[in-house]
Amino acid sequence: MGITKHMAHAVTVAAFGASLLGLAGCSTAINGVTANTAATDGPVVKELLTVGFVSSGADDAWSVANEADIKSSFTKEAGFDLEYAPVSGVNQKAQIDAFGALVDDAVDVILLSTAVSTGWESSLRNAQEAEIPVVLIDRGIEPDDTSLYATRIAAGDSAAGKAVASWAVSAFPEGAKYVVLQGTDGDAAVSARNSGWDSVMADLPAFQKVGSQAANWSTDMASSAIATMLEANGNDVQLIFAQDDDMALGAALAVEAAGLTPGANVKIVSIGGSRSALQALLEGRLSFVAEYNPLLGKTATEVVATIVAGGTIDPIVVVPSRTFASITQEELDARPY
Repeated sequence: MGITKHMAHAVTVAAFGASLLGLAGCSTAINGVTANTAATDGPVVKELLTVGFVSSGADDAWSVANEADIKSSFTKEAGFDLEYAPVSGVNQKAQIDAFGALVDDAVDVILLSTAVSTGWESSLRNAQEAEIPVVLIDRGIEPDDTSLYATRIAAGDSAAGKAVASWAVSAFPEGAKYVVLQGTDGDAAVSARNSGWDSVMADLPAFQKVGSQAANWSTDMASSAIATMLEANGNDVQLIFAQDDDMALGAALAVEAAGLTPGANVKIVSIGGSRSALQALLEGRLSFVAEYNPLLGKTATEVVATIVAGGTIDPIVVVPSRTFASITQEELDARPY
């Protein structure tokens, strides 16, 4: 992605980028970010980097933690002027309008957390023509044209899908009938998490998928969907793969309402790692949680500083995550979200 305008800005912020990343006059890789900066002679004027942030508008636990971490990382004390563009509800038109306003404002960099992965080509080309680099936060775009954005920072959807599927295989050595709760249709995270899960399950005929439904990352919609799928299958379901924590908690409510016991009659696996999901894991209502780390703020500040300083960045920067088959109260209390 062209960053000529921001290369000029980099002359005035070279000291900022070097102090943030410790990269003055060297080439260093941090979390997939390679910055090549050169020491400058004479006085350097420091100024705030103007960073626009278009939120997804989602109100699930993961998104709330992610947005709070972004906002707490891009502070004036850290060298940033954050133009936060909150969106109410999962509203792509509102996102596109907010994105366009940031392009018109000529911000230095835009952080974009897409609500829907498709339909972004025109907006991203407008930013490219304005020489404004775009960093995708979490979700990618479809089709994935890496020439339209600088990089994507994420926790790894496919890897999370593989992790929960691998645990399920170990928990059900003789196989199981299972159902899937998916997020919003058109969301790249949905296809990536399914891809990871399916890559494990594809050659295991003992695992039979007997239902799948989009529940839009919603607890209430997930509860309704699981109630319907349990009834359709005469409660003969042993495993539920929920693509996020909120849907997993809704699934647990539906399992209980059907007279079954989560963790005993039906095992529920989830992707996320929110406090409420891990509390449910501690109580035995969920059986396995693959963390999808929402704390991307610090890495994002490193990425932005590198872009403006003229460094090179991998197409995707993956932030490490954990998995939980169990958790103690002490570990839960120590969690930051």
